[in-house]
Amino acid sequence: MMVKERKKKQLKTITSWCKGCGICVAFCPVKILAIENDKVQIVNPEKCTSCGLCEMRCPDFAIYLEEQEDETNG
Repeated sequence: MMVKERKKKQLKTITSWCKGCGICVAFCPVKILAIENDKVQIVNPEKCTSCGLCEMRCPDFAIYLEEQEDETNG
């Protein structure tokens, strides 16, 4: 049986689209987001679980998960 590898995802933001509503901050289960200077900031990216709740709830599409290239397949 072959085990499918999950691709690593990295949280990204488009600060120019962010209106600082704080919805993503409220829904983040591991509290890695904060509003600073009226924009979302990723304050603990290494703790991100890639759950996607912030991306799903953002009304402005200002935060998203981006798949990373697999560095081991050379």
